[in-house]
Amino acid sequence: MSVPFRERNPVPIGAVGLLVIALTLFLAFNVQSLPLVGGGAEYRAAFTEAGGLLKGDDVRIAGVKVGKVKSVDLAGDHVLVDFRITEDVAFGPQTAASVRMKTLLGQKYLSLEPRGGGQMKEGTEIPLERTISSYDIVNAFTDLAQTAERIDTGQLATSLNVMAKEFKDSPPHVRAALDGLTRLSRTIASRDAELQRLLASANSVSGTVAERNKALETLIKDADLLMTELNARRDAIHTLFTNTSAMAQQVTALVRENRAELKPALDQLTKVLAVLEKHEKDLGDTIAAMAPFTRLFSNVLGTGRWFDTYIANLTVPVGAPGAGK
Repeated sequence: MSVPFRERNPVPIGAVGLLVIALTLFLAFNVQSLPLVGGGAEYRAAFTEAGGLLKGDDVRIAGVKVGKVKSVDLAGDHVLVDFRITEDVAFGPQTAASVRMKTLLGQKYLSLEPRGGGQMKEGTEIPLERTISSYDIVNAFTDLAQTAERIDTGQLATSLNVMAKEFKDSPPHVRAALDGLTRLSRTIASRDAELQRLLASANSVSGTVAERNKALETLIKDADLLMTELNARRDAIHTLFTNTSAMAQQVTALVRENRAELKPALDQLTKVLAVLEKHEKDLGDTIAAMAPFTRLFSNVLGTGRWFDTYIANLTVPVGAPGAGK
C-alpha cells in the first residue's frame, strides 16, 4: 500500500531536492568541462611572453572566433598557452600562432594561421619558432618614460660636446654631423623638463585608457547589441515606413479628389468658429448661470424615474399651535 505524498517524511524529500539543486548549479558553472557539452580539441602554444593574453580570451582564425584560451602558465623561460577549439575548422600541422590586439584598449586574442595540409593532432604544441608575441603600446610608453627619466641629460650634452671638439679637424661632412649632434644635445638638455612632463603625461593617459578598458568595452558591446537589434527590426521598420508612405499618398489623393466638396464645408466651419469666438464671453456667462439650475435639476431627477421635491407651507404640521382649530 503506497503512502500519499503529503503524509511522507519531508526530511529525505528536502535533502534529495537540495542535492539535485546543488548538482544542477555545479553542472551549470562547469558546463564547459563536460565531455559532451563543453567539448572540443585542446592544443597549446609556446610564447616568449604572454603579451597580455588572459584566460577566456578568444581564439580566432582569419578573424573568426573558433575557441577560447583555457589557461596561460609560465614554463621556465617561456609561456605555455592552452586553448580549446570548439568549432569545426581545419588547420595543418605547421600552423603558426600569434597574440594580436583585439581592441585599441589593450584586449588581446590568440590568432592561428593555418599552414600545411591535413589537420593538426589534438594535444599538439606549437613551438616558439612558429609563435609571435604581441606589441603592447601601453608598456612601450611606460618603458620609454622610465628610461627617459634615468638619462642624465647634462652628462649626455657634455659627452656630445667633447666628441665635437675632438673631431673638429675631421672632414667637413663629419664636422657637420657632429655639429648637428651638439645642437641636438643642447636642445635635449634645454627641453629636459618638458620632455619628462610629456612622457609622464603619455604614461598617465595610457594608464587611464587601460583602467577604462572595461567601461569602454561594455559601451562598444552595448552599441553592437543596439545595431544588432536595429538590424533585426529592419524589416519591421521598413514595413512601417512603407505603410506610412502609402497612407500619406492615399490621404493626399482623397483630399485632391474631394477638394470641391471639402472647401464649402471648411468655409462653413470657419464661420461657425468665428461666431463662437465672437460670443465666447456670452457662452461662458451662460454656462456659469446654468450651473445652479443644473445642480438643482440633477438633485430632483437623480433618485430615479420621479421628481424628488416638496412644496413649502402646503399643510400645517401636526401638533403645531392652532392645528386643532
